[in-house]
Amino acid sequence: MPPYALLDNPVRRYPWGSRTAVPALTGTPPDGTPQAELWMGAHPSAPSRAGGRPLDALIAADPDGLLGPATVRRFGPELPFLFKVLAADRALSLQVHPSRAQAAAGYAAEQLRGVPADAPERVYKDRSHKPELLCSLGDFEALCGFRPPAATARLLDALGVLAPWAAALRERPAAEALPALLRRALAAGEPELAEVTAALGRTATASATADGPYAEAFAAYARLADEYPGDRGLLAALLLNHVRLGAGQALYLAAGVPHAYLRGVGVELMANSDNVLRCGLTGKHVDAAGLLAVTDFRAAGPVLLDARPLNAVEAEFPSPAGEFRLSRLHPSAVPVRVELPTPQILLCTAGRARLHAPGHPGLDLPRGAAAYLRPGAGPVELTGPGAELFRATTGR
Repeated sequence: MPPYALLDNPVRRYPWGSRTAVPALTGTPPDGTPQAELWMGAHPSAPSRAGGRPLDALIAADPDGLLGPATVRRFGPELPFLFKVLAADRALSLQVHPSRAQAAAGYAAEQLRGVPADAPERVYKDRSHKPELLCSLGDFEALCGFRPPAATARLLDALGVLAPWAAALRERPAAEALPALLRRALAAGEPELAEVTAALGRTATASATADGPYAEAFAAYARLADEYPGDRGLLAALLLNHVRLGAGQALYLAAGVPHAYLRGVGVELMANSDNVLRCGLTGKHVDAAGLLAVTDFRAAGPVLLDARPLNAVEAEFPSPAGEFRLSRLHPSAVPVRVELPTPQILLCTAGRARLHAPGHPGLDLPRGAAAYLRPGAGPVELTGPGAELFRATTGR
């Protein structure tokens, strides 16, 4: 394999996906169906292809050559990260990812029970944890982590609903109140759901509320009520921070943090895992008990990451994850040397870039194209005036 190879990347089609964003990025005609995620990597459930062959098969045949000996020693003979473009037209599931120990235990338990790998009720698809980082390509909304209890009590007061919840949030320690209320939300009956849904409907036309401090959160919750009528995930969502990202802003999610992406387009980088525990806002399998068992109930604001310049053309989004590192590049007409100590994927999100290595044909990367770069393959140069690229590689 040359130092770089163009990737053919699979599209995952989920009901919440945008019908136009991924086609617009990749320059392909929309087909009328939701295209929710573009996967770039070697996860066995949907690997990219290089030269017509699945990337996971290529790596399995030559792990040292495709990953480098250092990466194999550190992570084993598998690409440790999964890179995606996520395009949401409506909310995707309210979910939590397990820690490494929880993932290993959950996978072993489901294997022992004989749950088929492709069964809808299968939760643990692999043994890995799934920290993740999302960088917005425009306006992006999400729910992330538990809002401080006093702030949620004020929000419920402003909405005029669930007075007993507000009292519990004020009177009980967060470590007691948040688990109790999340359990209550996931077991709520129709009266509580109807009360909240009706109140959110009223806020849509109440100018005084629309101008208040919770206007954006109320608007987001009202959309959830429309998108998922009768779903208990709406009540759970009331406990979470509402987050809005602009282009180039990033959000990091550790194990145990409840979250839901609401709408927008972003690049997403994570450990190479598909382990998700869901409790609502979805037509997929819901495992409320399993989610409660792995949730981190600490109240904290979202972990927002600012890009840190590394040089004149590249800025990094620093995160604690060992499996991955994300950076953004704005190359120019002057060639920039791309170091290859670790495996990496380059995705072009604007303009057109070009890779060149001595003794090899150059590789053009138009908007929406991605390339795999293998480590130790010699110097590679990148050019691309007006281009924007995201680089995914292993963490330090």
